[in-house]
Parts: sequence; structure tokens; C-alpha cells
Amino acid sequence: MAQQLAIFDLDGTLADTPSGIVRAFTSVLHDNGLAAVNEEDIRQTIGLPLETAFNRLMGISADDVRIPALVSAYQQAFRELVLPGARELVFPGVIAGLEKLKAHGVVLAIATSKVSKSAHALLEATGLLPFFSKVLCADDVKRPKPDPEMAQVLMAAFQVSPENTCMVGDTTHDLLMARQAGIAGFGVVWGVHSHEQLAQMQPQHIATTFDQTVDAILAKVSQQALTA
Repeated sequence: MAQQLAIFDLDGTLADTPSGIVRAFTSVLHDNGLAAVNEEDIRQTIGLPLETAFNRLMGISADDVRIPALVSAYQQAFRELVLPGARELVFPGVIAGLEKLKAHGVVLAIATSKVSKSAHALLEATGLLPFFSKVLCADDVKRPKPDPEMAQVLMAAFQVSPENTCMVGDTTHDLLMARQAGIAGFGVVWGVHSHEQLAQMQPQHIATTFDQTVDAILAKVSQQALTA
């Protein structure tokens, strides 16, 4: 049977970090004397590179000289405000579900808009890092999500075809990447974007619990085995 690859987003998909992300953004804006931003506006940028998030939230150009310092300040705020309690942020069913997928031989990978240092720190803090064969971050590619490059890099790394690959995420950015890469997109509703927003990307499945996501992935594995 051909190897199966399941790619997971991190924030809002595996761990309930969006509230912490909002706190970190709010703290950085306040500490730098910048105008406050609506919480929902911050949440809608989750899943995008930090530089893009600050561009959108502050209404400034991508080459604004303030961006690098703001990104660095955000990363420090996230380490201080979120990482200490990270294990408690893992969504119900995630650990058991990942164990089940690995037991069925599914290769697990991460595709996140976090930079490598931040992503590994969060995965270590949550205890999730050992489950994943590869963690691909925004600074590992030229074009992060929603561009398909991350999915393409991971498929090439494990020599897995698009039909044997799926992407699991809580935002339209994740599902758009999946669609552009020609792989199955599985949405989850407990993160940032609503069921209605996710449905606009026409994913193969939208789950309300992590168990449903696991079942959908294993159903895909079984289907591919029958057609192989």
C-alpha cells in the first residue's frame, strides 16, 4: 500500500493558541504605542506569516521599517504569555488521535506559518513534537501558505503523491493551500474560521471533533488501499 501523508496546521488546529496570539499582538501594539486592533481582526490573520499579519492589521506596506522589530517583539510576547501553559492548550482528542494515525502507518507532518524557532518551541511545550516526522515553517519556504509550496515540499520529502496526501487546518489559508496543491483538504471548526468560511474552499471534510478528523483520514487511507 502506498504511503499516506497527513499534513497538519498548528495554531487553532492542534492547540488552542488563538487567544494567546491575540494577547501577544495586543501586548506588542500597546507596548509600541500603536493603535489597538479589534480582536476578531487579529484572529482573521492567524495562519498568515507574521509580517503579513502586521501589514494588514496596521495598514502599512510590506517594507515598512518597523515590521522586523514588531515581529521580534511578538515572538517574545508569545514565549512569555503562551508557552508556559502550552500543554493545557492541546485540543481534546489530539494526542490519542495522532497516536492512532501513527499506529495505522500514516506519516504526520506540520505546515505552519510560524517561523521554525517559534514552531518548535510550541511543539516541544505542548509535547506534540515527537508525533511529527517533519515540521515545515514559514522561513523554510519562499512562499508560505496559502501558496501550495509547503504541501509540495512535504510531498517531495516523503515521495508521496497528491492523491495520498491531505491537509488538516482551521483556516481558509490551509484549505486554499490544499486546493492549489491538488490534495484533500480537511477543515476543523474549533479554530479561527467558521464552518461557513471553511465551506467556501470546498474541502473534502469539515470536522467538529478531532476524532472525526482522524476517522476521515483513515477512511481516505482505506479508500486509497482499495483502489491501489
